[in-house]
Amino acid sequence: MSELRLVEHNVHRVAVEGRQMLFHIPTSSLFELDQVSGELLDMFDGGGEAGPSGISADDVRRKFDGRHPPGTIVETIQEFLDLEVLTDGRPLHPDHASIKVENFPLSTIVLNTNSGCNLSCTYCYKEDLAAPANGTKMSFETAVKSVEMLLAEGEVRDRFNIVFFGGEPLSNMPLIRQVVDYAEARAAEVGKKVDFSLTTNATLLTEEIVDYFNEHRFGLTISMDGPQAIHDRNRRTVGGGGSYEIVAEKARMALSRFNARPVGARVTLTAGVTDIEGIWHHLVNELGFHEVGFAPVTSAENTLFALNGDELIEMFDGMKALGRRYVDAAIEGRNIGFGNLHQLMTDLSEGMTKSLPCGAGVGLLAVDTEGGVNLCHRFTGSDLPTFGHVDKGGIDKPALGKFIESRLDRKDTGCETCRIRNLCSGGCYHESYAHYNDPIHPTYHYCDLMRDWVDFGIEAYTRIMERNPSFFQTYVEPRRAKS
Repeated sequence: MSELRLVEHNVHRVAVEGRQMLFHIPTSSLFELDQVSGELLDMFDGGGEAGPSGISADDVRRKFDGRHPPGTIVETIQEFLDLEVLTDGRPLHPDHASIKVENFPLSTIVLNTNSGCNLSCTYCYKEDLAAPANGTKMSFETAVKSVEMLLAEGEVRDRFNIVFFGGEPLSNMPLIRQVVDYAEARAAEVGKKVDFSLTTNATLLTEEIVDYFNEHRFGLTISMDGPQAIHDRNRRTVGGGGSYEIVAEKARMALSRFNARPVGARVTLTAGVTDIEGIWHHLVNELGFHEVGFAPVTSAENTLFALNGDELIEMFDGMKALGRRYVDAAIEGRNIGFGNLHQLMTDLSEGMTKSLPCGAGVGLLAVDTEGGVNLCHRFTGSDLPTFGHVDKGGIDKPALGKFIESRLDRKDTGCETCRIRNLCSGGCYHESYAHYNDPIHPTYHYCDLMRDWVDFGIEAYTRIMERNPSFFQTYVEPRRAKS
């Protein structure tokens, strides 16, 4: 046997209630270590038997002779070599092979229906935002070209998703109706399925609109920041007043009528707002949302509203406190609607390995009101150059390919050997753009907190899997099937 070395950047161990779990980083898979595999890895820990050149066959014999069958030791070593947890000197495989990105198999197009919005949220990142009267509305012609680009580039897909965004998308409801009619007809022509999604501030919802969305099975998300005192701090009308009362009223109405799909709430966390459990309780238990997802403001350019370092720690502490509620409920067979942890459970359950942080630029693109092709909806109106135009040949594939290839290249970055590199993949493009003025730059400003959050997720997954594995069949697998 050649001398063995530990491939440190491929393995992470987490202790969960006396059990030793191995997080296999290249595949985002979890394994429980038995006595032999645990002791073998212990040899590489600080103070263990491994010297400067690794461990030898003699080292292994001294450790295990007379205690475990030789065949078991050999089998364990081979398994670790196959997983590249250990190496005997052979070249290692990269997590993701370097590729030239030339094709963009779209599954989702985001239509920026109107740059205008009837609210004036103080923390809004949208650089092209305007009052409704001054907003630029997308034309039906531009929307049609966007849908045709989606169908052409995503020819290999069986199902498509069209997302309506803004501004406030409901301020251009006539366009939404036109696009739905057109997209459903075109999908039927080519034998595909089409889904629709929309994120709204809820103020323009009516019973008739909710029933229309229900009929067409929209995925509906409402932006709401929590109880009135929190929501009204930043989510204000153009005139400066709070919007909670109207949003809560419309949300209750929508939740009472809409049953096609679960309705979620999207919460933006800003400076001074870290009460995760209180916000979740209000939105789920008092208003009736199915799920709540939390997104912090952390960008350097938005320091007035960005959570500082101590507040980010408080936020993650709050997420773990709510996460413990999630785990307790999951063991009892219930899903309490904590979107952030539920997504992490989904990723760990399916062994998610991401070479990119999200589908933006490959499976998803956003079209602004003028027809420009953007990396995602967060970049419409920004200074980041667009990647083509629906009137001028669609996607600028060389430019977009070069951008994606730059993010795929992890060499000389902290992501190269990070233990959550295949779950985080450097973090949100827009977060990097807002914080570092560079969408390629990894989101280093909360890497440690994200690593700790994933460790918490590993513990949560292990506890649920041990005590109620059926939770994943009931609540996680259906989510995966719809994604």
